[in-house]
Amino acid sequence: MATARDLRRLALALEGTSEAPHFDRAAFKVATIYVTLAADGKTANFKFSAEEQELRCSLQPRAFAPVAGGWGAMGYTTGTLAALSVGELEDALRTAWGQAQRKPRKRAAKRGKG
Repeated sequence: MATARDLRRLALALEGTSEAPHFDRAAFKVATIYVTLAADGKTANFKFSAEEQELRCSLQPRAFAPVAGGWGAMGYTTGTLAALSVGELEDALRTAWGQAQRKPRKRAAKRGKG
């Protein structure tokens, strides 16, 4: 069973992660926020891709559920920490962290003069 302490320890171990308050939650971010921890320490909201959200919610319905409303439609997913092992929590954090990395900018193609 994973705990809020596990989440904080694992998230802050991921390269470039910082913690800051976010409304009534603790937010963990790199380029963008990838997970928030509820004030009661029982749940966390992860930012997954739609495909990742669907997979996790279908494989572990006791552990993961889309956040209600429009946020859930954008991939935000509530994880119940007590329903996750520490390894499962670490995997979810790494997935969300990887998707929150700053994306390299695409260079404009040089146009040839002819």
